[in-house]
Amino acid sequence: MTEYIISFIEAMIRMSVPLTFAALGEVVCERSGIINIGIEGSLLSGAFFGYLTTYHSGSLILGFLAGIAAGIVINLIHAVLSIYLCQDQTVCGVALNILSLGFITFLFTLSESSAGTESINTLGKISIPGLSSIPIIGRILFQNDLIVYLMFVLIILLMFFFNKTFWGLSLDAVGENPQAADTAGISVFSWRYIAEIFCGAMCGIGGAYLTLVQVGRYTNNVTSGRGYIALAIVVFGRRSPVGVFGAALFFGAVNALQFRLQSMGVPLPTQFLTGLPYLMTVFALLITAGKGTDPESLSKPYLRNMR
Repeated sequence: MTEYIISFIEAMIRMSVPLTFAALGEVVCERSGIINIGIEGSLLSGAFFGYLTTYHSGSLILGFLAGIAAGIVINLIHAVLSIYLCQDQTVCGVALNILSLGFITFLFTLSESSAGTESINTLGKISIPGLSSIPIIGRILFQNDLIVYLMFVLIILLMFFFNKTFWGLSLDAVGENPQAADTAGISVFSWRYIAEIFCGAMCGIGGAYLTLVQVGRYTNNVTSGRGYIALAIVVFGRRSPVGVFGAALFFGAVNALQFRLQSMGVPLPTQFLTGLPYLMTVFALLITAGKGTDPESLSKPYLRNMR
């Protein structure tokens, strides 16, 4: 029984990694006043280009770097449309999701003869000497791959950034009252572009993690709506790094549960088990309805000449 629980928790953490990275990136974006629905497209781009680069180069490092670059490119397009051109942020995000899916499906079709269906060597686990030998906890926390360790460090750094630094306060000021922040000498546009770039990088890592660690290959629409679940996680986690991680673990547990139930042959329709994570997404949004802590200027374009 103990072995089953430990393996379930390990699966829960692995399943939560792409969601956590995407949601942490979206947290930074939203706290700057930008809502980016297009993180599904950034995740998908990171997954595809991360896999394609690793397949042709044999390097997982280059694969993750390519995934990061792909995520940043998608987010920079969103940034130009929503910050520079002041277009509707939600519409821009949805359009980028559709564009990314269509474009990557086209590229995948072209490359399918030499890549995509072929498996690659995935990122292995690293055991931390001493700590990994701790009963139960050591196996769960200290026998993971490098990206999981990076996730833990990133959560701590973001908590410190938001709560203890001037830059974190500046980012929140830009999201709450950009006019006042601009008057105080804080560059609203610079912070929002930085937030978009950071979000793109996080989505790129999350997407690359899917193909370079979890799956080992690319399949059409491999993200399966994880970007939209990450958006729900941001709301559910109250835009706090720790809260977001807790919410991502919850959805990771739901994902792990549906795979376990299918493998155990539980007499439930496969469609119900597959749709369970998305059902819980709706449930989570119902719980948080009316309890929003949205930044005051979220999704509102900033025009310097308008006071």
